[in-house]
Amino acid sequence: MTTEQKIQKEIIQRFGDAYKAFGLNKLMGHIVALLLFSPRPLSLDEITNLLGRSKGPISQIVRRLRERKLIRKAWAPENNRKDYYEIEPEVFENAFRNNYELIKNNTRIAKQLQQVVSKADKESLSTAKIRLNEMESFYTLMEKHFKNFLVEWNEEREKIYNQQN
Repeated sequence: MTTEQKIQKEIIQRFGDAYKAFGLNKLMGHIVALLLFSPRPLSLDEITNLLGRSKGPISQIVRRLRERKLIRKAWAPENNRKDYYEIEPEVFENAFRNNYELIKNNTRIAKQLQQVVSKADKESLSTAKIRLNEMESFYTLMEKHFKNFLVEWNEEREKIYNQQN
């Protein structure tokens, strides 16, 4: 095994572990890592062969990654009716935005549940009222920080790409 192959294997494994830590499918991380470091788009067959997995699960995960805007279909000059895939240019930002949507959904849930509890107006629900208020405050603050982060990230990303030009 060459040094490059060892490094690629480690990167793929680490991405799989990271995705699993986020509660996602480990194979998602493997595919993202493979495409992130591939100098060209890869076909489903190539992804399957490189990862040593069967086509069914790879196909399902590719669809999910496309839905999350982490990878996209790509044109390949040797295109022989196969679909080729590459990493989305904003892969990291899109992953962050996916998490941001979860945060916003948690804020919505807290507000909805607060309405349900307040309509009941029972003293026995006072603990639930306090905790739902805390939940809403927590996720509202997270939303604020996520928005600020995206502004800062766009500035930082621009610097990265301006340095390369």
